[in-house]
Amino acid sequence: MTTLPLALPPHLPERLTITLWDFTWYTQTMPGEPFHNLDNAFAEAKERGYNTVRICAAPLLLFGKHAIDTTQLRFVNMGGDTGQRTRWYDCAGGAVLNGREHLLALFRAAQALDMFVIISSWEYQQSPAFLAGPEWHDMVSAIEPTRRHVALALAESELVSYLREAGLEDRIAYVEIHNEVDLSRLDQIPSDGMDTFWAQKPYLEIALDLLQQAHPDILSTVCYGIPPYLDLDSIPDNAQVVHMHVYVYGVLSALEEWAAVRAAPPEFPSRELKTLLRDDAPEFDEWTTAIEPWRLHATGISTSMFYAYDWVDPVKWDAWLYRQFGLHDLAMKAAIDTRLAAFATWALHQGLPVVIGEGWIGYTPLAADFEDGPIGQYLAAYAVEQCRNLGYWGTLVGSNSAPHHPGWENVAFQRRLNQDFIGSRPAP
Repeated sequence: MTTLPLALPPHLPERLTITLWDFTWYTQTMPGEPFHNLDNAFAEAKERGYNTVRICAAPLLLFGKHAIDTTQLRFVNMGGDTGQRTRWYDCAGGAVLNGREHLLALFRAAQALDMFVIISSWEYQQSPAFLAGPEWHDMVSAIEPTRRHVALALAESELVSYLREAGLEDRIAYVEIHNEVDLSRLDQIPSDGMDTFWAQKPYLEIALDLLQQAHPDILSTVCYGIPPYLDLDSIPDNAQVVHMHVYVYGVLSALEEWAAVRAAPPEFPSRELKTLLRDDAPEFDEWTTAIEPWRLHATGISTSMFYAYDWVDPVKWDAWLYRQFGLHDLAMKAAIDTRLAAFATWALHQGLPVVIGEGWIGYTPLAADFEDGPIGQYLAAYAVEQCRNLGYWGTLVGSNSAPHHPGWENVAFQRRLNQDFIGSRPAP
């Protein structure tokens, strides 16, 4: 089976090997952090076999209509030690960036190594939480829910024009309206009894039409976090790339349910979760966090979840998963098979390229190694092989294979899977 359309833009790679840089390319830029030097970050990605990075380009912040001074953007962490052992939140804080100049620097670094960028936005998820003040969060929140999709498209259109003026538009692999529209505040539109996929479809179609009218040479699409693989007709008719995420959870979901990791007080913390905590973990009732209420709202991560991920013992966490994995192995692979086949079949009928932008197991504490260890690598290799066999245009080794995760150090593993996907590794 092949799902690649007859004519992708000729300057784009035949296969995209993707590393997920999300919003961290601007939140972790202090000395010693992974994106302090963008040229080095791209060189490391190239060494591991990647040709594409996927980012929150902050379009509403950098190109929206507001009075925020984007030449002096001050980025911070969550406050105190909150989030320092939680994946994506372990920032030093303190950087002051010129937003548009930093965007140009990223695209120039990509151009220097003949790499590409998937443009997205996390602005209706957590990226505004990292700014020193609430103005970014307030700005995006003030946009009426029924106007948010169009506002994003207009800002992204301006962003593409800005890159075009700098001679960098050929670095764009494609543009997403927003990351995981089904799991973001874009789902606040009136639903009239429909699920979020059908409710958002007309808004997304209008937004895509705006982008495609303004930039007919740039591919644009939507992105789903928990894709409607049993109802794919809810995807906008004018999406030009089938971009999906596949987190199968499986044994990780079993742990979360057993330990009530995502529960709220008074059910949190459960007796089971307490057995997974570090010896120096404070009592939840005595633990305090410096995170401000507006910042907590902007993240979407509760204080309970910060406590759980900051204070869990990663060895105990991983040991539980290893002990239980055998009960979930076949089901997790079946979930990968079912979703990948559904997306590929639908894309084939539509004549569209198909991409997995995030996956494979799920959200774990920063220092937890299960997804980067033997079992995680086994599942990732299985998923990437399925993507190759099904003719996917793009995929990734895993969401944790990026400079801001410990899994970045698995250099040979990433290189092997990327080479396998694009078919460049010599046969043994």
